[in-house]
Amino acid sequence: MMNPTRKRRLTIVLLVIAAAAVAVGLTVFALQQNMNYLFTPSQVQSGEARSYKNFRLGGMVKAGSIQRSSDSLKVTFTVVDASGTMPVEYTGILPDLFRDNQSVIATGHMDNARFIATEVLAKHDETYMPKELKDAMAKAHAGKQVNEEAGQDKPL
Repeated sequence: MMNPTRKRRLTIVLLVIAAAAVAVGLTVFALQQNMNYLFTPSQVQSGEARSYKNFRLGGMVKAGSIQRSSDSLKVTFTVVDASGTMPVEYTGILPDLFRDNQSVIATGHMDNARFIATEVLAKHDETYMPKELKDAMAKAHAGKQVNEEAGQDKPL
């Protein structure tokens, strides 16, 4: 038989362990909900982003695809990679460096076949590109020669 002091200590220790387990579980759940994965247009079209509510879309802004609304801050444009295109809709002020044939990362979600962006980031100089976007685009461009000036691909 256990004496009352030991029983009380064991109860307190078990409650602290249970509370810590709940806190860790809630923290892991919250972090998973806030993670934004990066996909290229071809990865989105192949269904790799289907299970994510919010994610980041990275690629190049297709030349001639930028259309600005005359009565609001709504902008539509197309993001391309080696073999995919994705129409994007964004309402807000775009970065100064946002333009045709520029690397871009948009955060948002899919709505039917259109990506609805809540944030748009443009490449800030001629040499910088986030490593994860560079790796994703290199994987998508594998086996193709890319003419970045024209935003077109040519099979090798």
